[in-house]
Amino acid sequence: MTTDRRFRRVIRIGPVQVATFYDGRGREKHTAACTAPRCGFSADYDSRAARTHRCTAS
Repeated sequence: MTTDRRFRRVIRIGPVQVATFYDGRGREKHTAACTAPRCGFSADYDSRAARTHRCTAS
């Protein structure tokens, strides 16, 4: 089963994009994804701590 995530408040901090969404239970979650080549970092968080990724691939 796929999840339809509607991202809002998308921000970019260096190579990392951070967005807010609601999970299937209606809780606010945050996700981060690094867009740098060869990094591959992505994760979901309960808080805006998603901003803390320090990319070593760039």
